[in-house]
Amino acid sequence: MSFIRIGGYVVAASVGAVALALVYLLLTSPSVDQSKFAYVGDSANGNPVTIQYMGNTNLLVSDGETHLLTDGWFSRFSTWKILTGKIAPDLAAIDWGLEHAGITELDAVIPVHSHFDHAMDAPEVARRTGAMLVGSESTANIGRGWDLPEEQIYVPEDGEVLTFGAFKVTLIKSKHFTFPGGYTSSQAAVGATIDAPLRPPVAWQDYREGGSYSVLVEHPSGSLLLQGSAGFVPNGLDELDVDVLFLGIGGLGSQSADYQNGYWQHVVMATKPDLLVPVHWDSLTHPLGDEPRIANRLWSDVLNFTPRQSLAYVEAQAVASSIPLRHAPFWQEVKLLPLQ
Repeated sequence: MSFIRIGGYVVAASVGAVALALVYLLLTSPSVDQSKFAYVGDSANGNPVTIQYMGNTNLLVSDGETHLLTDGWFSRFSTWKILTGKIAPDLAAIDWGLEHAGITELDAVIPVHSHFDHAMDAPEVARRTGAMLVGSESTANIGRGWDLPEEQIYVPEDGEVLTFGAFKVTLIKSKHFTFPGGYTSSQAAVGATIDAPLRPPVAWQDYREGGSYSVLVEHPSGSLLLQGSAGFVPNGLDELDVDVLFLGIGGLGSQSADYQNGYWQHVVMATKPDLLVPVHWDSLTHPLGDEPRIANRLWSDVLNFTPRQSLAYVEAQAVASSIPLRHAPFWQEVKLLPLQ
C-alpha cells in the first residue's frame, strides 16, 4: 500500500492506482474561462505600438520600424523530460514560433531572467534575426555557450536606458517569485548565477536565475512594464507611472495572502497602470499552439503552480481596484498604444 497526495488530500493507493493517478495528473489539465476579460484592442492599423503575445512572458513589441521581443522562448518539454533528462533549444519549435509570429527581424531579445523557460532560446532567436541579446551576465553566458557573437550580447548597468529606434528600454532589478518550498527554490537556483558559458544540453537546473528584471519600455505613444516573475522589491517601482502592465502571475495563487497583497501593492498599485494584462500563467510543458493551455494537474495542483487561483486573485483585485484587466490573444498582432 502506498500513499499519494492529490490536491490537498493524502490517500492510500495500490501500485496500480498510483500509476493511474500519475497518468491522470500528467495528461489532464484544468480549464479557465477568459471570455469575460477578452482583449478588446483594435487590430493593428496605421502606425501604433502593437504587441503579439506568444505565451509565458513572450511579447513582441513593435511600432512598425523597431521590433523588440522579450524572452523569445518557443521550446517546450514534457514534464518527464524536464525532471529526468537534459534539455537544449528545440530548433524545430523555434522555426515554428518565428514563422507563426511572422518574425524575421528583431532589434533586441530581452529575457526577464535566465531560467530555461525565459532565456534558453534567446541566443538562437538573436542569431536568426540579427537582434542584440540584452540581459544579465548569466544571460550573456547562455549566449556565449551557444556561440552567439560577442557583438550581439549586451549586459546593461542597473537602470541604464537603452535606445532602440523610438523605444527606450530600462531593465530594473527585481526579484524572482519566491517558491513556497525550500527544495523547489533550491532546485530552481533562485539567486544563483551562470558564471561560465553554458553549453546545452544540460539539466534544467543549470539555467540559473541570474537576477530578475522588470522591463520598462517607453515610446512616444506610451509606456509598458513587463513584470516577468511574481516577485518584487518593496517600493522598487514607486517612481513609475505606466500605461500598461504585463503582470507575471505564475505560482502567485500558492502564496500567502500577505505575499499576494504585497505583490499587488508594490507592483500593480505602485505603477498605476491604465490596463493590466496577466502573463506567465499558461503551460510550460504543452507544445505551443494557437490557444493557451493550462499546465497539467501535476504542475497545477500538486506542485502548486496554481494558474486558476492566480488568475482568480488578480481578476478579483483588478475589479476591486477599478483597473481594467484584459487577456492578450495568442499570436494576434493588436494595437496596444496609445490607449484609447
